[in-house]
Formats: sequence, structure tokens, C-alpha cells
Amino acid sequence: MKQSLFTVARSVVLAALACLSLRAMAGDAIQIVTEELPPYNMTQDGRLTGMSTEVVQAVLEEIGEQASIQSMPWARAYDIALNAENVLIYSITRTAQREQLFKWVGVVAPMHWYLYARSDSDIQLKTLDDARQYQIATVKQDAGEQYLVSKGFAVGKNLQSNNKYAYNYEKFKLGRVDLWISIELNALYLIRQAGDDPNRAVIPVLSLPELNGSDGLNMAFSRQTADATVERFRQGLQTIRNNGTYAAIAKRWL
Repeated sequence: MKQSLFTVARSVVLAALACLSLRAMAGDAIQIVTEELPPYNMTQDGRLTGMSTEVVQAVLEEIGEQASIQSMPWARAYDIALNAENVLIYSITRTAQREQLFKWVGVVAPMHWYLYARSDSDIQLKTLDDARQYQIATVKQDAGEQYLVSKGFAVGKNLQSNNKYAYNYEKFKLGRVDLWISIELNALYLIRQAGDDPNRAVIPVLSLPELNGSDGLNMAFSRQTADATVERFRQGLQTIRNNGTYAAIAKRWL
């Protein structure tokens, strides 16, 4: 009887330890979030792909890490990365406003931000202030919208905010907004996907050097992530840059 009670007690303890171990492992698990930002990150035939996605996947393979990637509206992904632990977010623009909000890993893809006007428009911008009189298409909580808001623009006044980049081009094309803030490669991709010629559809009327100050789109971790984890990813990214993997990925997409 005593032996039986001992065996039961031992089993209970072992089960509890196993449960605690699983919880610890789950707590250390990395969650990766992104958005639909073609050609950097996008879903095709039910599979997440794009230049930035391939870079992130190459880093995971290099460091022997397993993690699934979830695509969702940017505002949701951004909120998760701000408030949860062990969250990796990409492709994210590194701005002064965001600098202390994340632990930055490194650049995954090139970028260049512009304000675009339709080619049949007579809009000319010498400075950002010149754009205040126009309606501008933005994406909720992305770097372009955050930048314009920091400069005194306002959603509902001269910014029309959406959750999807493709919606912005549709509105812009139909004349429902006057200007469109976008990363160049994303704009060119969406225009071509809509069956239009970028050379005839849009004019980049103002480059945005403050947004273009970083070397490109980044991957970054939530602040609640261990520094050792961040450093492993930094080293992995540097390794795939050094061994030619990054260059091979870029060649396929650029």
C-alpha cells in the first residue's frame, strides 16, 4: 500500500515537472508576425513568400530555430510586437519614433519611401508642407502614416487610413485620394498586379529622406525578448549575408 502511494505521488510530481517544462518551452517559443506587403511579404497559393520572408526563413534555418510565421493586418502585428514577449516582426521601417520600442536585428530588404501622385495630375510638391492640402492614402500604423502624423497630418483630415496596401492603390487610381504614400517596390508591384504600367500610372512627387534614413526594411524583436535571442538572430542574418545566401535571395526578387 505504501509502495503504491509512493508510486502515485512520484507520478504526480513527474507530471507536474513535465508540465512546468512544457510551459517554460512554450514561454521561450518565438512568434513571428508580418503583413501582406508584396513583394516583401505576401501570401501566394496559401503559402507565405516574398523577399523578406525568404530572408527570415534563411536566418531560421541558419540558426536551427523553428517558428511559424503569421500574416495579419499591420496594426495588429505591430500591437502584438509592442506588447508580447518573444515576438519577431518584419518588414519594419526603423524610425526615430520606433527606435526604443523594439530590439533591432537588421535589414532584410531595401526600401525607398515616396509620396506618389497620378501621372495625369498637376500636383507638384517641393516640401512636405505642400502636401497638407491634399488627401493622402495611408496604412494604419505603418511607418508612412506614423511619419505623417508626427508631422502634423491627421487621419480623417488629410489622411485616409486603410488596413491593406492594395486598397490604397485602388482609391488612388479612382481619384478618391490625391496622393499615396508607399515604399517604391510595393507601389510598383501593386500597380503591375492591377494591370497598369507604373511609368504611366504614377509620378513620385516627393522623396521622404527621414523615412529613408535607415538602410532598408528590418526585422526586430519585442522589447520583452532576451538579448541572447536577439543576438542569435543578428549573427544568423550576418552569416547569410557573408555566405551569399542573402544575395541569392535578393537576385530572385529585385
